[in-house]
Amino acid sequence: MAPRPGSDEIHATRRVFIAATEPIMHFDEVDTGDYRIYAGALERPRQFGYVAAVVVVRLRGKKPKQEAFRDESLAGGYAWASPKEALRYAINAGRDVVLCRVGALA
Repeated sequence: MAPRPGSDEIHATRRVFIAATEPIMHFDEVDTGDYRIYAGALERPRQFGYVAAVVVVRLRGKKPKQEAFRDESLAGGYAWASPKEALRYAINAGRDVVLCRVGALA
């Protein structure tokens, strides 16, 4: 069966559309004491702004490497205007967990 005329263009357009609608993610990581903070800024699908997310992992110490804290929608899912702002908030939230709640994480 011969391909329909223009079918390649339809598939190429569909791939571009799907790629354009996938959320964009920005990441950063920072070491603080015995912990590594993984921060993320995720573009909100079909809406304006970026959501901040953080994962704190214990790297050193007596126990093996393990996740100590995770929040995938910081500040109740507040939409930050830029990925830079969302990453800054996420890193500061991770530092707050490490520096202010270390006893709770042990």
